[in-house]
Amino acid sequence: MTDGFVRVAAGTARIIVGNPENNAINIIALMREAYAMKAKLLALPEMCLTGYTIGDLVLQPTLRDSAVSALATIVKASRGMDMLTVLGMPLVVDSKLYNCAVAIAGGSVLGVVPKRNPPNYAEFYELRHFSPGPAKVRNIRLLGSEVPFGGNILFCCNQMEALKVGIEICEDLWVPLSPSIGHAMAGATIILNPSASNETVGKASYRELLLKSQSAKLVAGYVYADAGAGESTTDMVFSGHNLIAENGVIMAASKRYECGLVTGDIDVEFLRNERVRMNTFSSCTDEYTLVPFDVRMEKLELDRFVDPAPFVPFDEKARKRRCEDILDIQTRGLMTRLEHTGIKKAVVGVSGGLDSTLALYVTARAFQNLGLQPDAVTAITMPCFGTTERTRSNAIRLAECLGAKLVQIDISRTVRDHFEDIGLDEDKKDVAYENAQARERTQVLMDYANMTGGIVVGTGDLSELALGWATYNGDHMSMYSVNAGVPKTLVRHLVAHAAEQSDDDILKQALFDVLATPVSPELLPPKDGVISQVTESLVGPYGLHDFFLYHMVRRMSSPEKIRRLARVAFEGMYSREIIDKWLSTFIKRFFRQQFKRSCLPDGPKVGSVTLSPRGDWRMPSDASDEIWLKNMPSS
Repeated sequence: MTDGFVRVAAGTARIIVGNPENNAINIIALMREAYAMKAKLLALPEMCLTGYTIGDLVLQPTLRDSAVSALATIVKASRGMDMLTVLGMPLVVDSKLYNCAVAIAGGSVLGVVPKRNPPNYAEFYELRHFSPGPAKVRNIRLLGSEVPFGGNILFCCNQMEALKVGIEICEDLWVPLSPSIGHAMAGATIILNPSASNETVGKASYRELLLKSQSAKLVAGYVYADAGAGESTTDMVFSGHNLIAENGVIMAASKRYECGLVTGDIDVEFLRNERVRMNTFSSCTDEYTLVPFDVRMEKLELDRFVDPAPFVPFDEKARKRRCEDILDIQTRGLMTRLEHTGIKKAVVGVSGGLDSTLALYVTARAFQNLGLQPDAVTAITMPCFGTTERTRSNAIRLAECLGAKLVQIDISRTVRDHFEDIGLDEDKKDVAYENAQARERTQVLMDYANMTGGIVVGTGDLSELALGWATYNGDHMSMYSVNAGVPKTLVRHLVAHAAEQSDDDILKQALFDVLATPVSPELLPPKDGVISQVTESLVGPYGLHDFFLYHMVRRMSSPEKIRRLARVAFEGMYSREIIDKWLSTFIKRFFRQQFKRSCLPDGPKVGSVTLSPRGDWRMPSDASDEIWLKNMPSS
């Protein structure tokens, strides 16, 4: 329950149709199991006390009275459980029969939500028995107490402000205007759905698609509990297909045709933050009844997958699609800029590193798509004090394979003249020593582009922008920056994708060697011909920094929460001390290097995180990082 996470469960108990007393025993066993797993919300299937397939027997008072008696047994068993349980049963209210979801917690019935849209088509004939439930809430008497009854009820956790629960039942989800829309607009961050959805060919996939879509549309968690074993198979089969979704992602799914529980930890803090960010997420003006409930706040071992590479799809097919999409966006962005300006030449500084390789590849694609000659792209390699033969030769091979015009300009003499002009001791190897080389390279690129009537295509990536790992007015600057929206962890996959797609063995070999080369600005002299300045040993692993960037900017998580998630994601890869060290570095650099992002060149947004001052990220350059650093107490 800490850091905004709440454990939820969806369960299917084995039932006997028409035997509420037996069903209560199995339901209580499932409740105890969920509680032992520290679940705070539990959804059980529609009509699970009697069986959904009870047919006309639901009209029998004997059955309904038995169901109420069984409910009393369940409510009593819930004493001492700080868990909100929702289960399905029939109830008569004012001479009308309703298909209801009953919310129970801590030995009390908290409320009753009736089904709004009883289906009456194909294999369903609920209107034969049930009336559509009202949205408006009023009190009814149940088990000797007054409890709210109606659709517009939200169950609100006293200990976690972001945890508000709404309920809809089965078909309510499938209709065009689902009750959950109103629930979410009224503040519900989690929707529980007791359901009895029978199986037909292809329906399971559609059900999952529906939950993905609804949870994404509502920016909500969605917990779906399905009827299963014990339901009559006279005309239908039920599989107990239980699902948990969060904002468009299926987090957990049961094996069909098995009883039991699925659990997951939903991040309600993120859901609330996401709604705050989206000014199109409107509030609801309908009247809702808010029913409080209590839970104990306790830290959990997270029951959810924490992706160590949030920018990179794990699935190979999805990763290939992502790479092709990004290359298309980068290429189209540059093509449009060239067409708009009427410029038919480009200049790219190539170092033999990852970023410049990707920029050159994208530029070559853009020129090919525009029907321009490949040698209208000039690839300039500018060796200096830190350049190794490996990177220089890779840069040359790449330019030659892509058909670009290759220009080699050794800037060593010019940089030394500059050192002499400003009185810099070359032996100091300080920041001025390094940045002078980067700025000289940028000057060469800009002037060469002016001389040839071209455009300088930038090479720096999103991760470098987040860390400020760029020389101000050096590699920080260009006329169009194709990599500005691409994090370093994804740059690697884009270059690998380019290699895998290539029919040119020499190009393929060069691209793979670029991938195998340590990331380096190559501004300090090599040692024995080998790169001496490895970026990740200086600012930390890009895998960690991209993780920090995603969770801080995209999910708006606190440093303490980011640290907790990183420990889960990188368990066995990085120690807690290493994670803490580089997270502190990330926060300091992210804040203190904003001035470089405040004057970025144009470049296309490719994903959900971008740092353009004209787009997604507006931040003062002199904002303090103090409270963020304080949010990381030692542990």
